[in-house]
Amino acid sequence: MNAPASATDTLRSALAGLLAGLPPKQAAQAVDRLIANYRGRTPTHAPVLRDRSDVAAYAAYRMPATFEAVCAALDAFADAVPQWTPASHVDIGGGTGAATWAVSATWDGERPVTVLDWAEPALALGREIAAANPALKSAEWQRSRIGAALTVESTDLVTISYVLGELTEADRTVVVDAAAAAAQAVVIIEPGTPDGYTRVIDARERLIAAGFRIAAPCPHSAACPIVPGEDWCHFSARVSRSSLHRQVKGGSLPYEDEKFSYVAAARFPVAPAPTRVVRKPQIRKGQVLLDLCGPDESLHRETVTKRHGPLYKAARDAEWGDGWPPPEDTST
Repeated sequence: MNAPASATDTLRSALAGLLAGLPPKQAAQAVDRLIANYRGRTPTHAPVLRDRSDVAAYAAYRMPATFEAVCAALDAFADAVPQWTPASHVDIGGGTGAATWAVSATWDGERPVTVLDWAEPALALGREIAAANPALKSAEWQRSRIGAALTVESTDLVTISYVLGELTEADRTVVVDAAAAAAQAVVIIEPGTPDGYTRVIDARERLIAAGFRIAAPCPHSAACPIVPGEDWCHFSARVSRSSLHRQVKGGSLPYEDEKFSYVAAARFPVAPAPTRVVRKPQIRKGQVLLDLCGPDESLHRETVTKRHGPLYKAARDAEWGDGWPPPEDTST
């Protein structure tokens, strides 16, 4: 599910003009370095975003995609906890604030928000952009070492998006454990790569050990049936490219698909989807093939044909990452 158009448009308006005055070559170089860090496997003990040009390039290049991926994860989480709304939010490693924008797009209203990051230029720009979002005008942007020294105040919701890959294994453990100790709900998003999935699975295991229930994407809190190294669980969010986005990244398509892995968990009761669509549905003549993860800790394929009536139409409309069956029809 895509973020509400109003939230997306407001974010794009806030991002517009960030690269004004920045030479195109410098912006392109910053983007190239950020792509290398984003896709790399080597954690760092220093912030990836070093200065204003880095941060501006990041915000134009990565923030729209991060925002849409986090919105998709939060939407799935919200579906599993329909009566719950976070009263407070801490964004660990939040950078320029994409996850805070996603939270405000998922749940209406203003709430105490704290963004923790070790890059002061990212915090400064995040604060600047947030002025355009009424729900974030009172947010606190705090410089904090994301690692062994991290402390997190008690809060309803903690988000950790596209951060764990920048950390050493020891620091990842500390960060996840700090989030679990502080929050009633934790949502972690990583790139939709085998390495990103492995980091999510490791975090998932730590959250379960800390007493959390898995709300999404998994239909259960048991072991993941996917074997790391053989396959990986990931999803896709459609990102509409603005002219600014195309200018920074190049390319002519009006959209791109952001692949991501995630886990959402809570200390309170959750109602996860009965099963989850874990691959892009295959639509063929008279039938739809759905690859599903089920509550019995198994992966299986379900074929929905025209003889299934309304369920067939629902299957044709189903998207990668959706719960299945649709809420209005619980029979297959």
